[in-house]
Amino acid sequence: MRFLCIDLGDKRSGLAVCDDDETIASPVGVIEGGGNLYDRIIQAVKQYQAQALVFGLPLNMDGSEGDRAAIVRKFAAQLSEKMEIPVFFQDERLSSYSAQNRLSQTGLTHKKKKKRIDAVAASEILKEFIAARGKNR
Repeated sequence: MRFLCIDLGDKRSGLAVCDDDETIASPVGVIEGGGNLYDRIIQAVKQYQAQALVFGLPLNMDGSEGDRAAIVRKFAAQLSEKMEIPVFFQDERLSSYSAQNRLSQTGLTHKKKKKRIDAVAASEILKEFIAARGKNR
C-alpha cells in the first residue's frame, strides 16, 4: 500500500511517501504556510497516488498526548472526512533529531537543510510506521 506521511507543523509541513511494497520511504517536499493546507495535501495524495495517510503524532516524552497531538488528530479527522481515506498515526518523538542527524552528513548549508528538514522528518516517521506495520503482519 502506498502511504503519504505528513509531519504537520505550524509553519511548514513535511511530506514523504513510500513505494507500493512498503520498503522505501522518501521525502518528497514541504508545504510552506498553513493556508489551503487541506487542498495541498489532497493534491499530494493524488499526485503520489497515496492510498492512506500517516500523520506524525507528537507525543510527550512520557508517551502521553498533549495539546499538539490533539491538533494533529483534529486536522487528520477533518482531512479524512474530505477524502474518505484511511488515516494512521505514528509516534514522531525524536524524528526531527534523526532528520537533523541525517542532514548533518550531507554538507548542505543551514538554509538548504532548513528547507528539507520537515520532509526528511516525515520520511523518518514513515520508516518507523512501515517497520511497525511489518512487525504486526
